[in-house]
Order: sequence, then structure tokens, then C-alpha cells
Amino acid sequence: MTIDFIELENFRLHKKTKLKFSKELNYIVGGNGQGKTTILEGIYYLCTTKSLNQSSDIEAVNFDSNFFEVKGKFSDLTTNTARVYYDTEVNKKSIFIDDKQIYRASAVIGKFPVVTLTQSDHAITLGAPSERRKFVDSVISQSSETYLKILLEYNKTLRQRSSLLTQIKEANSKNLFDQLEAWTENLIKNGTEIVKHRLSFISDFNDYLKTAYENIMGEIENPEIEYSFLGECAAGNIENVFEEEIKKRREEELRRATNVVGPHRDDFEFIVNDYSLKKYGSQGQHKTFQIALRFGEFFFLNDKIGRKPVFLMDDIYGELDLFRAGKISDYLGKIGQAFITMTDFTKYDNLKKTENDLLINVKNGIAENA
Repeated sequence: MTIDFIELENFRLHKKTKLKFSKELNYIVGGNGQGKTTILEGIYYLCTTKSLNQSSDIEAVNFDSNFFEVKGKFSDLTTNTARVYYDTEVNKKSIFIDDKQIYRASAVIGKFPVVTLTQSDHAITLGAPSERRKFVDSVISQSSETYLKILLEYNKTLRQRSSLLTQIKEANSKNLFDQLEAWTENLIKNGTEIVKHRLSFISDFNDYLKTAYENIMGEIENPEIEYSFLGECAAGNIENVFEEEIKKRREEELRRATNVVGPHRDDFEFIVNDYSLKKYGSQGQHKTFQIALRFGEFFFLNDKIGRKPVFLMDDIYGELDLFRAGKISDYLGKIGQAFITMTDFTKYDNLKKTENDLLINVKNGIAENA
């Protein structure tokens, strides 16, 4: 899949920008705060309906306007147009695919698969378990509509059950306990399916991770992901262990008025050469692992859904030594279309390029082909 063009109107610094893209590498070069990452964010909005940096929609509106609009066209076996329009006066975001309005953002997930490699990825290897869960859930959701539906239902159950636990703490009602049992059954059912999907994913994804890591490092290190779930119960016994664990910690849940058991509490351990990356990994190993996760995600999604995702890489070269930068430049040749932002023109000169690659200069919200 490729994106042919994008149009940005009143989108951050970009008052009115229209760009046609190469089907191979698109280098977007400019100083800090000039609007180059905004181009990636526009693409990300079309793919997910959300901001690249998780900011609110209203923050993306140009200061002199009361709306923004992002439009683009995707090409695969067929072509699709996508449009996101946000109006500050009614605080409403509207999503359109092929001029048909889409009312659920979740319906867009996976339709235009996207992989992002940004500086904030350090949180995946160095941050809280929630960051690792978010990475894994995002990849699986883009490859499996079934998993996305289960995950959304599970999160809804968590909210309902948490509300009930709070009510029970405040008013000890038998009727509320009966409702709690029904939501608990739902939690166990969907939670068990989430764990099974994650186990299957990790089993497959480790091969993609190892291949990507080797391509980046050019030497042998053995990366791996291990999944810690429900006290590391046996894979075939997940539902029973889940049920027993909730019974065992029932009083704690009632006292704390929160859901203390389930895959929303699980973690993923990143390993290099049998050692914990988080505890013992060097800065270089962390950065390599983060990049390998994203390249692994790209090729995993490509194989699972039979379409190449959109690949966005935001200002990564500035953090890399020449060796890793060269390896990634080589690896990008296997991606197909990709969008890479850079602040340093000299870095661009050292990268491997073809005559089909495109260089876009950005200054103060104005983008031009070099």
C-alpha cells in the first residue's frame, strides 16, 4: 500500500499544503519547529484518526483558524480517499473514507496500516508495562479485527466493573454484587482470549524481531520477547487460573475498588542474550531494540494482512552513530514507501538513495520538493 498525496489545511503551521509522494523513500528535511513532523502527523491522522503524539485534536488547529482538514489517497489493489475534518466551534471530528462518513474510529484501524518509529519509542523498552502492552495491542489490532473487537469489549468491561466496585465500596448492595458477577464472567471470557492472542503473537513475532535486529546490527545478538501473564500460568489453563486469581483477590478488589487481575496488568520482558534489556541493556542496545521492534512490526503486518503498511520515521537519524544509520538506510530499501524526517542536511548526504526517492524541504509550514 502507498499514499499518493496529502493535503493539509489549517493543520498546525501548514495553512495550505499539498504534496505528491514517491512510492519509495520520502525524505522530509527542515529545522526544528518548521512543520516537517506535521506531515507525518497528517498521514497518521488518515491512518488512525488520531494525533501522532497523542495530543488533542484542537491543538492541531492553526492559530488563525477554527478548523483543520487532512485529505489523502491510498493505493493498493484499489484506491481509497480518506479525509479527517475537525471543527473547533462544535468540537467535533468527522471521518470520511471514499466520501462516506465513518462514525466509529475503530472501523478505520487496520484499513490503512501504519508503523511509526519515533524518539518517544524509548518508552517501550524503558517505560512502564502499559507502554509495552500498548505496542503489542496496537500491532495485533492492526492485523486482527477480531482482536480489536475483543480488546474494546474488555476495556468496556473494565470500566463498568471498576464503576461497580466503587459503588459496592460505598453501598454494600446484594443487587450490585449480582451485577459484579456478570461483569466478572465477561472479564474472564474476553481476558482469556486476549492472553491467547498475545501468546500466539509473541510466538510469531520473535522471528521478525530477530531478523530485524540482525539487519540493523550486522552481528549476532539474540533478542527475544517473553510474555508474563496471570502469574505465568500454563497456556492451556488460562481461564481457570484467571477465575481462581480473581476469587483469591476479591477482598483486595473490593477494598481498592479497582480491577487488580487480568491482561491489563500483564507485562512483556525484552531480552538480549538471555539478559533483561531493561535491567542490563546499554543505551545502544535499547535504541537497536526499539528500531528492530518497528521494522519487525512492518514485516509482520505485511505478511499477516498482505499489504505493506505506511512507514513513518521521525528524526531518528540524529540519535544514531554512522554504523547504525548506514544499516538502517540499507534496510529501508526493503520497505518500499517510507517517510523520514530529518533536521540535518549533512546526514542526508550520507544515506543511500535512488533516483526515485524524493526530498522535501520544509520551512515555516511551507513544503517544497527540492
